[in-house]
Amino acid sequence: MATQTAKLATFKYDGKDRNGKSKSGEISSTNAALAKAELRKQGITVKKLQKKRADIQLFGGQKIKSEDISIFTRQMATMMKAGVPLMRSFEIVAEGLENKTMAEVVLKMRNNVAGGGGFAAALREQPKYFDDLYCSLIDSGEQAGALETMLERVAVYKEKSESVKKKVKAAMKYPATVLGIAAIVTVILLLKVVPTFATMFQSFGADLPVPTQIVLDMSNWLQQNGLMFGLILVAIGISFQQAMQRSTAFKHGFQRITVKLPIFGPILYQSAMARYARTLSTTFAAGVPLVNALESAAGASGNIVYSEAIMKVKNEVETGSELAGSMKDTGVFPAMLIQMVSIGEQSGALDDMLGKAAAIYEEEVDALVEGLTSMMEPLIMAVLGVVIGGLIVAMYLPIFQMGSVI
Repeated sequence: MATQTAKLATFKYDGKDRNGKSKSGEISSTNAALAKAELRKQGITVKKLQKKRADIQLFGGQKIKSEDISIFTRQMATMMKAGVPLMRSFEIVAEGLENKTMAEVVLKMRNNVAGGGGFAAALREQPKYFDDLYCSLIDSGEQAGALETMLERVAVYKEKSESVKKKVKAAMKYPATVLGIAAIVTVILLLKVVPTFATMFQSFGADLPVPTQIVLDMSNWLQQNGLMFGLILVAIGISFQQAMQRSTAFKHGFQRITVKLPIFGPILYQSAMARYARTLSTTFAAGVPLVNALESAAGASGNIVYSEAIMKVKNEVETGSELAGSMKDTGVFPAMLIQMVSIGEQSGALDDMLGKAAAIYEEEVDALVEGLTSMMEPLIMAVLGVVIGGLIVAMYLPIFQMGSVI
């Protein structure tokens, strides 16, 4: 037990393999003796072994994202499918990862497995990065003696889920980014450009047009209260972020609002259906009981509205109801998905039909995101033209009026 809880270190080694060829590299272990023992198992005679100095990380190292987990899963699936032993697969994958924090996690798991634990047990030692669904699927693969097959399924599941997430985030970020840039440009104009015109207008000795006066008043207000206004916006942003992280009620309330939005709501709906079908397909194909698969799907739904609906389905299935009928009773799931599930139940190919349904809804998300992007581009250009163009015209109106008088 002491070796499993001890802190890992990285050792550099130089030696020779069984064929007498020079061999050098790095290995992670809890101490030098265990590192040498592991190298001997690999057929390497160690000539030199020294502890590698840890890199200084000013900001706590790289953050592990869900994309890193997806990459790790795909690489492990590739290694195992190619016949590479599990322990060596860990080492090869860790060496190839760009995210050093993720590489450290992989080597920790490798050492846990080397200490006698299973792959799933090593994953459960890292609950921050691997959820119950991921661990359960790998556990099922280990128990069935088909770890490489299960890793392939999990890799596909993670890649599809990440793809949908990226598309949804892109749909949200694009208009927000452009409008944010427009806001910054507007503030710069009001703070730097408009005051220059204001000085010039003071020498006119005549009443300014209403649009010009409004812009000047906005500029004066921003110069006097801009810092306070900026701090308030930052405080609101931080408060919102903290509330989403710490208050379940606030987070669920916000999620209920987002699904009703006229433009983004349909994208969130289609992505939730794709995630639901993909999760059920993967878990059911892995031999996970339907009730447990539904519980995993509820956790992966990403929105309280759909999570509650899936849990209602789970409760009805537990009492003996059919999946398609239970889904219909919630009033949340689309008719096409219900029909495909019904056909899958009757034909005994539920996992296959769910996989096809997931592919359909993933394509729907693609189409919606592309449509939103093509629709938002002219709309955003119009908004930018009205805001920026309006400011410029308002500043030049007095000059135009002087020209007409002359």
